[in-house]
Amino acid sequence: MTARAEDGAPADAAADGASTREGAAPELRRRKTASIAARLFGSAALWTLAMLLIGGVTLSSYYTRSVERGFDQRLHVYLKTLVGAVAAGAFDREDPGSFGEPRFELPLSGWYWQITRIDRDPPEATTSKSLFEEQLPRLADLGIEETLVGTREGYAQGPERQRLRVVERTIDLGQDGRYLIAIAGDATEIDDDIADFNVALLVSFLLLGLGLVVTTGFQVRFGLRPLVRIRQQLAEIRGGERSRLDGAFPEEIAPLAVELNGLLESNREIVERARTHVGNLAHGLKTPLSVIKNEAAVGDGPFADKVREQAAIMQRQIDHHLERARLAAGVAFAGETTPVKPVVEALARTMAKVHRERDLAIDVDVAEGLRFRGEKQDLEEMVGNLVDNACKWAGSRVAIAVAEGERLPGGRATLRVVVDDDGAGLADEQSAAVLERGRRLDETKPGSGLGLAIVVDLARLYGGRFTLGRAPLGGLRCDLLLPGV
Repeated sequence: MTARAEDGAPADAAADGASTREGAAPELRRRKTASIAARLFGSAALWTLAMLLIGGVTLSSYYTRSVERGFDQRLHVYLKTLVGAVAAGAFDREDPGSFGEPRFELPLSGWYWQITRIDRDPPEATTSKSLFEEQLPRLADLGIEETLVGTREGYAQGPERQRLRVVERTIDLGQDGRYLIAIAGDATEIDDDIADFNVALLVSFLLLGLGLVVTTGFQVRFGLRPLVRIRQQLAEIRGGERSRLDGAFPEEIAPLAVELNGLLESNREIVERARTHVGNLAHGLKTPLSVIKNEAAVGDGPFADKVREQAAIMQRQIDHHLERARLAAGVAFAGETTPVKPVVEALARTMAKVHRERDLAIDVDVAEGLRFRGEKQDLEEMVGNLVDNACKWAGSRVAIAVAEGERLPGGRATLRVVVDDDGAGLADEQSAAVLERGRRLDETKPGSGLGLAIVVDLARLYGGRFTLGRAPLGGLRCDLLLPGV
């Protein structure tokens, strides 16, 4: 392992960068568009709103015309009565009567009739008592055209600025004269009736629209439930709770589930082949290298020294590249999780036995229920290297603490492993050097110089972080942040 120097100080030790997979996450987040559920719900809601709006306008317009036709029919009844009375010569100017509508007798009631003899100059007008010496405007003067049956129908302003619905007709009695007969009714009845209908229509369509939107939401949720199930199962696979997608899926999604299962299985096979190749390469190289080192060990002279030197360099290079290959293969498949407490406690017992002659006190404090999102072998490799390094340089005490760490972006859980010792610690300029692969600051201590560098590599591959600092005990603090569950 690495050596310590006097006057140690805290220092960042590397590996705060995430792996390639972690670095790709922000790019994926930037490219992310609206969800399928949001698209389906939004398009359905907009379509529903458009249809209800069109339907509401159509129904309101139809009802308005229907109310006006009904109102006009009432006016036409009075109009025919007046026409009949005038044509029969039974109309009495002095006492024309109410024609069955008492409001023709009430001043400014909103219901009026007017008979104007238009073949005289000036025209002579006879009006209902309700007009109260006022006269109705002529629809022809307002630009309203005649209908096919010779009548005019439209809105006009009457006495006291009343809004009136007016129908009028011209009749020619020959020698008895030409008359313009007009009947007007208070348009407030039409407006109130239409307003009541529009309010009822609006409330009904709002409730209908709300019901349709809620129904659409349920339909979208129900329709996309298989995708939610796939997402949940993938999260469970990533969390190590299952190894493949299970269950029946709709025919549109079943091929996706099959392909994902095939991808997971292919990933497992690639990992296993990589591990097999790493083991085969280790066997193929280490045996010849051991022979070279043994032969060189029995010799003397500059040549033997050079062979031993180069063999040691070759050994470190082989260890370096084999370890990198093993680490990459070890984290290539996401899905396995490891309980932390048993691993750390077992390592503490092992290190106590390895360093029993130094009578070290190794304190362990691990929170219950913590799980590492990765393989047990990798957790043992990282924590084991840290504890072994601490035991080599500790004076009498090593402290191991594992707790839940900070939450990463996206809500991902982490666990924090802290290993302290009461040794000499490291100086600032030694902090970076000690993490270089194969670099040993003190050749009197056993080891290859790969320990902390291996921890750095593994932490980076898992998207974690590793830093060095000053321990409260006085020595070095190794702070390791790893993905949790």
